Amino acid sequence: MWIKLWISVLVLGLQITAAQATTLTVLTHDSWALDKNLIAQFERQSGIRLRFLKGGDAGEMLNKAILSKGAPIADVIYGFDNTLLSRALRADILQPYRSPELPALRPELLLDQTFRATPVDFGYVALNYDRDYFKDKPLPERFADLASPEFARLLVVQNPASSSPGLAFLLATVAAFGEDRYLGFWEDLRKNGVRVVSGWSDAYYTHFTRAGGDRPLVVSYSTSPAAELYYSEAKPKPAEPPTANLFLPKSSFFQVEYVGILKGTRNLGAAQRFVDWLISRPAQENIPTQMWVYPARREARLPEVFRFAEVPSEPARLSPQQIAQNRERWIREWTQVVVQGQSADAVRARR
Repeated sequence: MWIKLWISVLVLGLQITAAQATTLTVLTHDSWALDKNLIAQFERQSGIRLRFLKGGDAGEMLNKAILSKGAPIADVIYGFDNTLLSRALRADILQPYRSPELPALRPELLLDQTFRATPVDFGYVALNYDRDYFKDKPLPERFADLASPEFARLLVVQNPASSSPGLAFLLATVAAFGEDRYLGFWEDLRKNGVRVVSGWSDAYYTHFTRAGGDRPLVVSYSTSPAAELYYSEAKPKPAEPPTANLFLPKSSFFQVEYVGILKGTRNLGAAQRFVDWLISRPAQENIPTQMWVYPARREARLPEVFRFAEVPSEPARLSPQQIAQNRERWIREWTQVVVQGQSADAVRARR
């Protein structure tokens, strides 16, 4: 009897030790969020303890993963997008994993045929406007209208050198106007009084008129109006949000966010299980109102409020290869024209 009891205690101790040993570190951007109860359920069912390490915005996060390549600081990385995909793959920090859940995902999101980056969600960086401000005023009808005198000093954007939506909006202008004309558009915007700030929070919560600022046009996300309504504390809750999307042709930019397993992980099985869970239906249906993006899984249901998170009919797209080859030059040229005040012609002449 004592031997049986001793064996039972030993087995229980080993089980507890094993559970304690399986801690999976997930490197994420600062906007990562999922329901705590859902995370706790995964931990109970899998025996895997999740540790989330926030690494700044997507670019900063990826830099940390690349710089620590020789001694990885995490097992999994989530939140690098299609503007950073080629860089992540070229840095060779990810190992292939073909999840059995992949067939359930939207095929247009599967941009990495080496299966090192698995799509988790997608969205659109888009122009938002303040409904009250434009109640009795005309809205821009074409992308180029933003630089016309009628809309002078109305737009706030983010610096593409420091902001993910700022970079996405810059890429949208490249796709819309082309290499020969995008700098001219930005020169016109500068002369028309566009305001440039460091990041999304500053643009949306300080300078946008909905937050008490003086700019009724802001670069944000196509889901932002839905979020405005979801978090509204007005009584009774309004029937529609106070903001709306301004989907000028090719003014919005398509973004996909990925998860990948970092090379050097000592918890490969746990990392694979986490990836499977992140693209499973329960997690995918939790994503929309946690991170305000669209789930990658086709049959994932959207919450009712997402009827105000429209999908643009003409978004701008550039391939990861185009972005990787030109991103730094585009940012440098943008800085010379918009921040330093150089002419578009002069900058183009130095190419």
